[in-house]
Amino acid sequence: MSEAGANNGDPEIERINLRISRSFREVIDETWRERGFNSRSEFIRYALRESVNHPEGAGFWKDLAVSEAQFDDGDARSSDEIKAEYGLDEE
Repeated sequence: MSEAGANNGDPEIERINLRISRSFREVIDETWRERGFNSRSEFIRYALRESVNHPEGAGFWKDLAVSEAQFDDGDARSSDEIKAEYGLDEE
């Protein structure tokens, strides 16, 4: 793939690879759709910006990583339980 194809012609845009478990990807996909993002990439960029701009929220990301490990070990919690814990319940 050409460099232009990888970044849509914008020299400021770089592509990165991220390895995550399939189960965590499924959670991410469910989340970005529920929250109205246009794509997984858009959601991940937003989440990364938020974590950089608001490091006090890092506890959330740590909890998310722990949850992923628990999910992979078969000790999963439902998305409804997690949403309730973080006050993300929809009206």
